[in-house]
Amino acid sequence: MLRLMWFLIVLLSTTPLQAEEVVLGLSQDKVAITATFDGSEILVFGAVKREEPIPDDPPLEVIIAISGPSQPVTVRRKERKFGIWINTDTVEVDAAPTFYAVATSAPFNQAMSNVEDQRHRVSIPRAIRSVGAPMNISDAQSFSEAVIRIRQDQNLYQMLENTVQVDQQTLFRTSIQMPANLAEGDYPARIFLTRGGNVVSSFETTIDVDKVGLERWLYDLSRQKPLIYGLMSLAIAIVAGWGASAIFRFLR
Repeated sequence: MLRLMWFLIVLLSTTPLQAEEVVLGLSQDKVAITATFDGSEILVFGAVKREEPIPDDPPLEVIIAISGPSQPVTVRRKERKFGIWINTDTVEVDAAPTFYAVATSAPFNQAMSNVEDQRHRVSIPRAIRSVGAPMNISDAQSFSEAVIRIRQDQNLYQMLENTVQVDQQTLFRTSIQMPANLAEGDYPARIFLTRGGNVVSSFETTIDVDKVGLERWLYDLSRQKPLIYGLMSLAIAIVAGWGASAIFRFLR
């Protein structure tokens, strides 16, 4: 018992107190996907709470990362053989965020060191988890890079360097544009305070992204009662085809 108490005393005496902490705010913590949803802008703002005076050097940097639900992705490589394009290699990426945005107050490599990035998995390549690939594929990393490239073109992956404004090393703010093709689920939002590339404080909250209204009703119907959903879709198609035919005959 005495040894245990001595160990706890030593541990507490060697653990540094957190001198700077994040106080965060969001313009909205819920995003509603409707039939006319064309994207949403999230304003992230906050302040730094301190128990000590502001250190002179190095300057405070802020990194904000918002991630969508992670899902496995099948990536196929195509090659042209005998005049046609065919699938040649396939790699299963174990988990890739459906949406991922990183906003920083400085160039990313300056704001966070490689060691801290490995620990917290903040940069876009580190947010993707790919455990292994078939033995016959020697360039498995290129498949993860293909996922990044495609989703960057779709505005689903964003690296927004120098977009976080930091005032007097105390107040910070930025805005992140979320596109229309969002997946449902919880979107973790992580905020990191760094100095000299090292994380001095972090905070995490969640943004809820859900379908509402007609979108939600149709989605639930397709999952819970697929037969009724299929019959309804067929009826709508028949009525639409008959209506188009009637209008065409009338115009003639």
